[in-house]
Amino acid sequence: MPLWLGMVPFAVAYAVTARGAGLSVWETQLMSLTVFAGASQFAAAGLFAGGASMLGIVSTTFLLNARHLLYGLSLSRSLPLSRAQRLLGAQFLTDEAYGVALVSGSREPGGLSFGYLLGAELSLYAIWNASTLAGALAGSALPSPEALGVGVIFPLAFLMLLVPLVVGPQVIGRLPVVVALASGLGAWGLSQVVPGGLVILLSGVGGALLGAALVGRQGEGA
Repeated sequence: MPLWLGMVPFAVAYAVTARGAGLSVWETQLMSLTVFAGASQFAAAGLFAGGASMLGIVSTTFLLNARHLLYGLSLSRSLPLSRAQRLLGAQFLTDEAYGVALVSGSREPGGLSFGYLLGAELSLYAIWNASTLAGALAGSALPSPEALGVGVIFPLAFLMLLVPLVVGPQVIGRLPVVVALASGLGAWGLSQVVPGGLVILLSGVGGALLGAALVGRQGEGA
């Protein structure tokens, strides 16, 4: 539920940005129906407004969505799927759906299932598209995205998902906290010199390697 509520202003802000960039209501909605990736949609709308080339738009969205490769690798370890299920799950996979599946799905009786993952994905898809349509129809009657304050909404939502993973009752030791802090600091440092999508990918891979190295060292010392 908190993630559903958090998606509403973000989707509305995307719609306002896209309409301001010259996209029609239908074009704005079509991007949410087919792309379904908030950061990429924001970037694409801004690039449209700036007159960027198609290659520039595709390259930017590719970098921003490269983190989904890590999500897929992570989910494949805990959720074996058929080829059809992988294709369907990948189409609707988002940051929020991955976080919910990872945090709450494993607590379900029988563990994380494809039904749970798809339910999380489709519920977010419905909220995102309904909010996009509302924002696209409201158009200029709404304030600018900056005035909506959407910049702080998603970081707060992901903090809500991160905290149980590093300090929850099932967590043993301080290793998750160390990896989370190191990854966050690494992402901040990288953000000063490389594009946003690449920052997420590099910090994600770096955090995974650090975690693996610390676990291996811990095992040798036991």
